[in-house]
Parts: sequence; C-alpha cells; structure tokens
Amino acid sequence: MKDQSQHIVPDQHGKWSVRRGGAERAAKVFSTQHDAVTYAKDIAKKQGGELYVHRIDGTIKNKDSYANHPHHKHKP
Repeated sequence: MKDQSQHIVPDQHGKWSVRRGGAERAAKVFSTQHDAVTYAKDIAKKQGGELYVHRIDGTIKNKDSYANHPHHKHKP
C-alpha cells in the first residue's frame, strides 16, 4: 500500500516543500509554510491520510489525521 501521508518540510532555499511520505522529491514547493499546509491538507483529506508539518530544524511541529478508520465511525 502506498504511503498516503503528506509532509511539509523546509528546503535548502528557504521555501517549503510538500512531499508524500517516503518520496525523495517534492510534489510542489511554496514560498510560505501556510500555503504549503493549505495545499497538503487538501491532498490528505482527499486521500484519507496523515499530515505532518515540520519545523525548520526538521522536527514535527503538528500532525493531523484525515484517515477514515472504521473504529472512528459513529454507530447509529
């Protein structure tokens, strides 16, 4: 199964890259972290994956899950 997580990571040019988990190359690069988060959040919601926002030092700042796990569904 393909990793559905999206990571917002800083690049060496001071911009913010959106990468799928395990990918070496960025799907898209943005000037601001905010714009990168907006883009990646949309992908994570559509794919039902995780969203990881990294700090400049590479550590994880925030994590959100948009996965549709069966145990999260409400019973009638």
